[in-house]
Amino acid sequence: MSALIELKNVELSLGRDAARVHILKGISLAIEAGEAVGLVGPSGSGKSSLLMVMAGLERADKGSVLIEGVDLSGMGEDALAVFRGRRIGIVFQSFHLVPTMTARENVALPLELAGRKDAFERAERELASVGLAERMNHYPAQLSGGEQQRVAIARALAPDPAILVADEPTGNLDETTGASIVDLLFALKRERGATLVLVTHDAGLAARCDRTIRLRSGQISHLNSVQNVMA
Repeated sequence: MSALIELKNVELSLGRDAARVHILKGISLAIEAGEAVGLVGPSGSGKSSLLMVMAGLERADKGSVLIEGVDLSGMGEDALAVFRGRRIGIVFQSFHLVPTMTARENVALPLELAGRKDAFERAERELASVGLAERMNHYPAQLSGGEQQRVAIARALAPDPAILVADEPTGNLDETTGASIVDLLFALKRERGATLVLVTHDAGLAARCDRTIRLRSGQISHLNSVQNVMA
């Protein structure tokens, strides 16, 4: 049985001409369905870039990225956007909510773009599942940082994706709020049987994952424990 996520000899460079930087260097890895995997390592090691390649938000220069056996490199931009919208939920450190939309409208947005007629009903259910049933009609500026991240999680999960990726999901939150967001992410992952891949500098958060992948200078090594992963 093939892995849910499989990368083979992936290379990625960003920038142009003399400013071009080699970010990912021959990355090969496999992640099974239902796993929780933490991407860890020093700043600038390529963690976020690797996550973006997995999510189809960055295209690899070389190698292949397979999601559920589908090679993303062979897809056009429109087809890739549709596939990503259905199969991959994305949570960013900075929330990325639309400021002129309510919480319900933010969560409904990707569902509307996918042509779902039950977009708002689904959005309401998802907001209730993250504890925001009473905040559906509030705008991002009226919500705390933790509440905004809960809206972002609800939005990511609304299409019922097989994969949830999160880039430093607690990075803009205080310790207590961040801990509640982490609890929520793992609870929702268990409930839905989703695969979770997250970037983190937090050793405690990494420790909650089934396994960690440590990056340094664009290359990876697989770890059996989370000890010393921040070194």
